Amino acid sequence: MEPVKNLFSYRQFWAKRFGTAAVLPMSKTEMENLGWDSCDIILVTGDAYVDHPSFGMALIGRLLESQGFRVGIISQPDWKSAEAFKILGKPNLFFGITAGNMDSMINRYTADRRIRSDDAYTADAEGGKRPDHSVVVYAQRAREAFNDVPIVIGGIEASLRRIAHYDYWSDKVKRSILLDAKADMLVFGNGERQVVEIAHRLAARETIQELNDIRGTGFIRKELPKGWDEIDSTHIDELGKVDELRNPYAENTSNNEIENDSSAAVVDFQPELKKKRLEKLNREKSYIRLPSYEQIIKDKVYYAHASRILHLETNPGNARPLVQRYGKRDIWLNPPPLPLTTKEMDRLYELPYTRLPHTMYGEKKIPAYEMIRFSIAIQRGCFGGCTFCSITEHEGRIIQNRSEDSIIQEIETIRDTVPGFTGIISDLGGPTANMYRLACKSREIEAACRKPSCVYPGICQNLNTDHSPLVSLYKRARKLSGIKKVLIGSGVRYDLAVESPEYVEELVAFHVGGYLKIAPEHTEENTLSKMMKPGIGTYDRFKEMFEAATKKAGKEQYLIPYFIAAHPGTTDEDMMNLAIWLKKNGFRADQVQTFIPSPMATASAMYYSAKNPLKRVTHSSEDLFVAKNLKVRRLHKAFLRYHDPRNWPILREALKRLGREDLIGNGKRHLIPTFQPKVSESKRRSGNKNEVTKKTKSKPFVTKYTNEHKLSKGKTGRKNQRVKGSNK
Repeated sequence: MEPVKNLFSYRQFWAKRFGTAAVLPMSKTEMENLGWDSCDIILVTGDAYVDHPSFGMALIGRLLESQGFRVGIISQPDWKSAEAFKILGKPNLFFGITAGNMDSMINRYTADRRIRSDDAYTADAEGGKRPDHSVVVYAQRAREAFNDVPIVIGGIEASLRRIAHYDYWSDKVKRSILLDAKADMLVFGNGERQVVEIAHRLAARETIQELNDIRGTGFIRKELPKGWDEIDSTHIDELGKVDELRNPYAENTSNNEIENDSSAAVVDFQPELKKKRLEKLNREKSYIRLPSYEQIIKDKVYYAHASRILHLETNPGNARPLVQRYGKRDIWLNPPPLPLTTKEMDRLYELPYTRLPHTMYGEKKIPAYEMIRFSIAIQRGCFGGCTFCSITEHEGRIIQNRSEDSIIQEIETIRDTVPGFTGIISDLGGPTANMYRLACKSREIEAACRKPSCVYPGICQNLNTDHSPLVSLYKRARKLSGIKKVLIGSGVRYDLAVESPEYVEELVAFHVGGYLKIAPEHTEENTLSKMMKPGIGTYDRFKEMFEAATKKAGKEQYLIPYFIAAHPGTTDEDMMNLAIWLKKNGFRADQVQTFIPSPMATASAMYYSAKNPLKRVTHSSEDLFVAKNLKVRRLHKAFLRYHDPRNWPILREALKRLGREDLIGNGKRHLIPTFQPKVSESKRRSGNKNEVTKKTKSKPFVTKYTNEHKLSKGKTGRKNQRVKGSNK
């Protein structure tokens, strides 16, 4: 990779003379108390403002403040007019717009597209405090408020909508969010490097249109730069090493609409000539042209292909710019940002956060904050590549780590300064619990690699799986004065954990609060291969190690496995077999997760196109079964909750259709009984799943998954520590 400028090496802006704000201002009065007559940058967010590094607006805001800029926050503004966007006045440099820590659509709607009644990122969990597609609405209102101020959009909502994307909630393919938001620039991925450079260059009087060379940004171009070579994406369609260059659409000769449309014409393909041509190109001055928006909305195969190419071009060590045409305009996406170094991560997380909500919220509770107030992020990124997850697309697959000393210092800061601390750290983690300091053994191989996952179909031989730095951190953290317990709330990647018995023993003996969550996601190979998840045998191996370590520690602890219903490629029979496995192993699911197609995830491309972009995509390539019909999605969910009497009628119908009536009966070997318990009319209307007749009343359920044989002993589950909507 190219040399990277240290995030904290920029010359500070002149406004550094105002010093550090106790809290970033949200009103004119707070600005005046700081001696400010204006803000240099105003961040608009869909979340309540919490000055904690787990909240994006605080992390970016404090970082910009450390560069000398005056930063204001507009939190959850009334979007019905532009007035709320004028509350801090006109920013001198730019508006930074984000929906918040979660995608606004996933935040507001369930998997069945029903509106949620609450919002974990709002005071008192009040719903309806942000609009649908918040980034688009906020950006438009900011433009109305001050039409000559540059608008930069970012955060996970913008990041995952940077090209044409499938929108589950409207069941349509939407344009790049840049166009609908009418923004000047889009920041994707972790945004620290981008926003700092944007701020300093705008402060140096460059125009926003001149900032076209910053990694991790996208913008609109009416004309492409001269001196660059264009590569048609249909010449690059292999994940991994490009051995054979084939046109992914050449096998189709029946799609007259595509073949006769000049805008979607397939270039005549001669592999050897194309291969030679690609080898002669100047990689530093080459960009890849994706299928246009017009092509994608006409043919779903083009969509699957574009998704495949985008995921191919995610490694900052070898990714090239991507270009996509919309009518007469192009969206240009520069390569992803370079990962932060450990020193940069340390300084970023050591900025002067109060770690508290803004005082304007008084005694109101913000659920997402309550979840993470005593947790610490030790790493970023994920190299798992799970197709249903968007973490890799946003944070990248190169793990960015903090130093052990910095993490210990933050624990001590929490211990000494955060109100209500009882001596228990709720999490040391990140997207996953145990990828800390795991990386490719060779920087050269890492920079050249184009694989979507380092652990599928098996752990790469070039991946370092040494957990000893993490074990050292755990041991040091739990021995700190005033620390009673250090729990691990992030999900453990068990296929990595089994490589380190020492890690499993440390984890189980000291860092599990009764239940440990892991995510097999499914049991059937057909589905697991579409998820890029390991086989259930790896779970069995980890379970043996977990139980042995639990016994050695003299404790009573249980695994809580997570599973997904209705994932693309999953058949009714796959879900039935998963239900049989759950029954056999004594698991009862209380809350279950139905697949939601989040923008840009590979599984979302599967859902929309019914094609598998993990393989070469053609019109004649593998067609996937996709549970789109609401009845089928509910059936798949019902299999996960086979024990709920309300699901028994549709399960009986499905089992008969699948030829498995042998699973219907009143014995222990049967999945569901032949009888149906009576439920009072009032309870049927209320949908209370636990209220059945006294004779057949179910055992109480634990949050997520528990072992039903332990419930009779009165065990209760620990609430999920993961912040809602983390897409894992």
